[in-house]
Amino acid sequence: MRRNGLALLRTSKPAVHRSAVIDIGSNSVRLVVYEGPPRAPAVIFNEKVAAGLGRGLAIDGRIAEADAERGLTALRRYALLARHMEVKDLVCVATAAVRDAENGPGFIAAAAEAGLSIRLLSGQEEAEAAGYGVLSAIPEARGIAVDLGGGSLELAEVAHGEVGRRASFPLGVLRLPALRREGPQAFERAVRKMLRGAGWPGGMAGLPLYLVGGSWRALARLDLELTNDPLAVLDQHSFPRTALRRLVRATRRLSFEELRAIPGMASNRAATLPDAAALLAALANIIDVPEMTVSSSGLREGLLYQALDPATRAQDPLIVAAEFEGRRLARFAPHGRAITEWIAPLFVGEAPADSRVRLAASLLSDVAWSANPDFRAERGMEIGLHGNWRGIDIPGRILLARALHAGFGGADGDFPAMSTLVGAERLARARQWGLAIRLAQRLTGGVEAPLKASRIAIEDGRLVLGLQSGWHHLAGESVDRRLRSLAQALGAKPELVLL
Repeated sequence: MRRNGLALLRTSKPAVHRSAVIDIGSNSVRLVVYEGPPRAPAVIFNEKVAAGLGRGLAIDGRIAEADAERGLTALRRYALLARHMEVKDLVCVATAAVRDAENGPGFIAAAAEAGLSIRLLSGQEEAEAAGYGVLSAIPEARGIAVDLGGGSLELAEVAHGEVGRRASFPLGVLRLPALRREGPQAFERAVRKMLRGAGWPGGMAGLPLYLVGGSWRALARLDLELTNDPLAVLDQHSFPRTALRRLVRATRRLSFEELRAIPGMASNRAATLPDAAALLAALANIIDVPEMTVSSSGLREGLLYQALDPATRAQDPLIVAAEFEGRRLARFAPHGRAITEWIAPLFVGEAPADSRVRLAASLLSDVAWSANPDFRAERGMEIGLHGNWRGIDIPGRILLARALHAGFGGADGDFPAMSTLVGAERLARARQWGLAIRLAQRLTGGVEAPLKASRIAIEDGRLVLGLQSGWHHLAGESVDRRLRSLAQALGAKPELVLL
C-alpha cells in the first residue's frame, strides 16, 4: 500500500485548464497557449511563422501560393501541438489578409482539413477584440486602442471597462510604403481623410493612444534604446507625443543593420519601423494625442477576455496572477493575504495603488525559496521586474521588485538605480514592505498559524512585536535580527513584548 501511495504521489499532476489562440494575420501565423487563472492566464507556449499572407494582396488581390502553403504548414503543426498539449479551448481567427483576399475562402477550407475551424473576423470585430485586450491588462484605460497589423489598422474607444466606437482602415504596415511615396504631408492628408470619413477622432481627441501590435512594440524598443531606459520593459511603457520627432528621425538616420541590432528587435519589425513611426506621428497629429502607452495584450488576450463572465472580468489581474504564482511556488500552504494584513498597521495612510502592490509582494513572498541562497534576492527582483504581470505600470513593477529584493535579503546597494522612474520615497517604502514580509516569514517559518498569535505595530516611536501567551518560543536570534533591520528602516526602536 505504501509503495502504491508513493507511486501515486510521484505521477499525479494537478489538473490544469489550457486555452489557446491561433491568430492568422497578414504578417504572421501564431499559436499562443495559456494556462492558469482565466482572468490572468500565463503564456506557456508562443510560436509564430512569418508567412506573409498579406504580401500578395497589393499585386493581384490574392494570397500568394507559396505564402498560403507556408501558413497552412504552420497551421497543421499548431493543430497537432494543441491536441497533444491537451488544450481544452482553442480559438482560431483570421484577420485582414484572409478577409480581403480573393482566395481567402479557399485558404479557410484548406485549414479545415487540419481540423481547424477558422473564425473570420470583420474589421469591427478585430478592433473590438484589440480594445478588450487593452482593457484586460489596463482596466482603467481611457483613450483609443490602436492595433497595427500587416493588412489593417484598427481603432477602438476604451473607457470605463468597455469598448465603444471601433473602426478598421487599410493602413497595415504592408500597405504603408505605397501610401508614403508622395511624401509625409500627402501621407498625413490621406490618413486624415480616411479617419475623418469614418468620424474619427470625434470626442476622443486629446486622449492617449494604447498601442497594440508587433510594429508598435518594435517602435517602443527603439525608444527604450534611444533613452537608455534602465528597465526596458515594453508593457505599459509610455512616451509623450514630443518623443515622436526623435523616433521618426532615428528611423531615417539608422540603417537597417543598426535597427536590427537593437536588443529584442526582429528583422521583419526593423524593416517596418520607418513606416510605423510615420503612421504614429500622423495619428498623433490628427487625434491630438498627448502620450502613448504600449499594451502587450491585444487581440488574442481580448478574445479570451470577451469569453469571461462579468464577475471574472472584474477581478484584479495583478492580484490574481500573483496569487496563482505564489501558490504554485510556495513551500507550504500560501498565506500572502494574511501577511499583508499582519504588516498593514505599519503602513497606515498608504495610497491604495501602493497597498495593491504591497499585497502582490506578500502573495509572492515565498517564490524564490528554491533558488541558491546567494541568488534569492536576485530571483525575487527578476520576478518583480520582468514577470508576465498584467495591470501594473512601470513604477509598480519597480516597487514590486524592490520589495521582493529586500524580502529575500538583498543588500541595498545591489538594487539597480531606478530613481528616474519612481521616487526615492516610494522606493524606501517598498523596501520597508520587503523587510516586514521578511520578518513575517522568519517569525512563522513560512506557515500561517503563528501570524494569528502575534501582532506588529508602531507605538510611540517603537516597533513592537507582540507574541501571545504560549507562543513566546517563536522569538529567537534570527527573529531579533530581522526585527532590528525593519525597525531601523522605519526609524523606530525594536521591542519584543508578551501579550
